[in-house]
Amino acid sequence: MIEIKEAKTKKQQKEFIDFPLKLYKGNPCFVPPLYGDEKKVFRDDFVYNDTCEAVYYNAYRDGEMVGRISGILQKASNEKHNEKRIRFTRFDAIDDQAVADALFAALEKWAIAKGMDTVCGPLGFSDLEREGLLVEGFDQLSTFEEQYNADYYEKLIKNCGYAMEVEWVESKIYLPEERNERYEKAADYIMNRYNLRFGEAKNKREFIEKYGDGFFDLLDIAYKDIYGTVPFTPGMKKMMIDNFMLIIDLRNVAVILDEEGKVICMGICFPSIAKAVQKSNGKLTPAALVRLLKAIKKPRVIDLGLIAVHPDYANRGIGACISAGLMKMLRADNIEYAETNLNLVDNHAILNTWKRFKAIRHKRRRAYVKQLMNGENAK
Repeated sequence: MIEIKEAKTKKQQKEFIDFPLKLYKGNPCFVPPLYGDEKKVFRDDFVYNDTCEAVYYNAYRDGEMVGRISGILQKASNEKHNEKRIRFTRFDAIDDQAVADALFAALEKWAIAKGMDTVCGPLGFSDLEREGLLVEGFDQLSTFEEQYNADYYEKLIKNCGYAMEVEWVESKIYLPEERNERYEKAADYIMNRYNLRFGEAKNKREFIEKYGDGFFDLLDIAYKDIYGTVPFTPGMKKMMIDNFMLIIDLRNVAVILDEEGKVICMGICFPSIAKAVQKSNGKLTPAALVRLLKAIKKPRVIDLGLIAVHPDYANRGIGACISAGLMKMLRADNIEYAETNLNLVDNHAILNTWKRFKAIRHKRRRAYVKQLMNGENAK
């Protein structure tokens, strides 16, 4: 018999956080989130508490934990789209349909009690969190920004009545085998034609002071209609700036300004810290900090975090500028390759950008949805 308990006590919350670390112990592709960040979700001052409600469930069989799931009522997203949705996230379980059935039944019951009619996911509190279920690329190292899961998860979720809603792909981006200067010339032409220029800063603090507001304004505009996104709150902005100051190198950041100094394009890449946090299970031990600092200072791989273009410039060839900038970055720092993270399969603009590179599509992710018309739909 499966017993579901809400993770309310410190012990239960620790079990919730620790479960995937135990489930994937020894798996070379699993990359944990920072342990301290996961602990924050249970704090009263958690950054998303102003726009969200959340619940956390543990599943036990004969006293042994066999699964977990979290539900999120993202009020800002529901208001934005006029929906009544609950997001599921942090779903992990052994390969047992009874465990998945019990976890999703508890979550769906909570959703109905909150007056919601739909459950979707995996989606986090915002798209700054891990999202999407891995369905291809189980033999590939996960990036730090995205979650790894076993190949049987999709079967468990679909058997609970969920159907695919959206799909993402991920690619490894290498420099072309031969340097093609026409991309650089095309980028120079676009920059000159529209009187654009790159933003400059002496250090990260100055970068935030000069471009921070424009940076977030652009993200809200450019990502407005992208699946799973929500408007930036002051708390989200502070969290992102803190992360920026911790792990970003200005060599891997670019903003393009129009003639009035407005941010119209930006790209942020993160040094890959996946291997740096693996050995310590996401805990920032002294040894982990040494590995982290080394990965940041001399990265072999970079993760493409955020790329945004103002809609007014979407069809003006800015992709050539993005490509040229990334090629320069890979070449200058002797980076082996870049990982794109999640690209929606219908985001043709960004997918076409990667055609300028030697791109290897190596992962695929999906999000799922289930309608809860009334109480009878929840198990």
